[in-house]
Amino acid sequence: MSNVFKVTDRIAKEALRIAHEKATFIGSVDRQYDKSFAYDPARGPNGQTLRVREPNMYTRRQGSRVMDVQDQNEASQTITVATQDGVDMRFNSAELIQSVNSDAAFDDLSKRYIEPAMSSLVSGIESDFLAYCTKRTYNLAGTAGTVVGTSGDISALYNARAKLNQFLAPKDQNRNVQMDSVTMGTVANGIKTLFHEQKQVEEAFREGFITRNAMATYYENERVWTMTNGSDVTGTTDAAAGVTDGGNTLSADTASPVTYTVGQVFTIAGVYACHPETKQSLGFLQQFTNTAGTGSGGDMTISPTIYLTGPRQNVCSSTGAQLATTDFNSKTLTAYGSASTSYVQNLMYHKEAFQFITADLPLLDDGQKCVRETQDGLSIRVWMGSDIRNDELLVRLDILYGMAALRPQWACRIAN
Repeated sequence: MSNVFKVTDRIAKEALRIAHEKATFIGSVDRQYDKSFAYDPARGPNGQTLRVREPNMYTRRQGSRVMDVQDQNEASQTITVATQDGVDMRFNSAELIQSVNSDAAFDDLSKRYIEPAMSSLVSGIESDFLAYCTKRTYNLAGTAGTVVGTSGDISALYNARAKLNQFLAPKDQNRNVQMDSVTMGTVANGIKTLFHEQKQVEEAFREGFITRNAMATYYENERVWTMTNGSDVTGTTDAAAGVTDGGNTLSADTASPVTYTVGQVFTIAGVYACHPETKQSLGFLQQFTNTAGTGSGGDMTISPTIYLTGPRQNVCSSTGAQLATTDFNSKTLTAYGSASTSYVQNLMYHKEAFQFITADLPLLDDGQKCVRETQDGLSIRVWMGSDIRNDELLVRLDILYGMAALRPQWACRIAN
């Protein structure tokens, strides 16, 4: 049994190492809440949800010495950790015995089994997570049909950077870009001085690391999400658009409902973005994304939530005046790009825009054949069992995780 324990432990450590190497996007987002899901034998199974407080927001008292004490309006969001993914493999007992005391044999075992298994697992999770986060990101920069960097034009990168600044993302070393290799090649070729070699020892192991530019670290990632527009890119809100202060529902014209796919970005005529603190107009229309519904019957669930007044106000008129719910009625909707057309959605974001949380799965069977390894917010369980008929060892690698986009305003798509 000691040999079984050794190889199970080595497989767990090797699986975690490969996961770190392959998890380009997951490794660059916020995982600070992982300890809340740590497994405690005395407590038993973990809950599946975590409530996270949002920062308090206030309005300024202006031109008065008289106090205007504001009520605390603490809001929270819920992160659900309930998705269990895994990958399963088998190898014979001879390979097990050889790999215990021979590094060369274990390296061969890793190349043949562990690495392709973990690559498949991590790639699938990263792809799902990128799609999830991108669909919830409503800020967008770029010109439809034009690859960023064509003719040396990288203005989309700096427009995305400006969006993060305007919505108060911290100006620190925690901004990143996930970009497909075609776009990366166009950018690098179009402006050959953009990328220059730097010593980034702590990041050297990350797949696709390039450099820093426009206050962000760039990663090459083929898993970035591609958005396909619905059959409409223009439309009209209903005569009664159904907008409320603090609501996230919008009704299109019910006589001719617009068809937007989930994740499609659009604007509403006359609805401008306002500065999160001063509440002055930022000079451009607020962008929204459809998070549920396709316009059938006229209803869509949208992000961001519309706040017309108070400390969370996020929309205004072109002059900065507050809007009324009636200002959304019978207004023109305009989506990015062309109808039924696909656009690659590269992503610039601050680390704390998105959250990836893994929970500790319980150790089952006996301690000799079931181990768990945790490092930097990733928790992977390896469970091994024997197949007496075929003289094989069956191995399963599992990860239990959840994802959230608590601050999507700190991210911006860079579309082609």
